[in-house]
Amino acid sequence: MRTRRKGVAIVETSKGILLVSGRSRVFALPGGGADKDETRKHAAMRELREETGLYSKNRKYLFSYVGRKWHTRRGSVKNHAKIFLIKTYGRVRPRHEIKHIAYWKPGSRLRISGRTKWILDKYLKEKR
Repeated sequence: MRTRRKGVAIVETSKGILLVSGRSRVFALPGGGADKDETRKHAAMRELREETGLYSKNRKYLFSYVGRKWHTRRGSVKNHAKIFLIKTYGRVRPRHEIKHIAYWKPGSRLRISGRTKWILDKYLKEKR
C-alpha cells in the first residue's frame, strides 16, 4: 500500500471557513499531496495558492489524521495528512481544477465531503 502525504489548509475569514470544489460542487478544504521533497506544511501552502490565489503569511499546525484506504489502478493508497490553520492575504479566486469557492459556518447547507466534515468538527471542538 502506498502512503500519500498530504497538507490541508483551514482558512478562517469573516465570511466563514474557505472551501473549494471542482465541477461536482462537493466542497472540501484546500490542500493536496506533498511533492517528494516537500513538507506537508509547504504542500498545504502551495495547494492553497494554486487553488485559490491566496498567499500564506502565518501558519499553525493543528493535528494529523490517517485516512481510509482506497484503491486506484496503481494499487491501494492511504492519506497521511497534516492540518494547518493558515492566515492569508491576496484576492481569492478559483484556479486550476477549482471551479467554485464557498465559505462554511456551522449550520451551512453546503455539500461538503465526509472527511472535510470530520476535520471541521474536530477543529471547532478543539478551538473551544
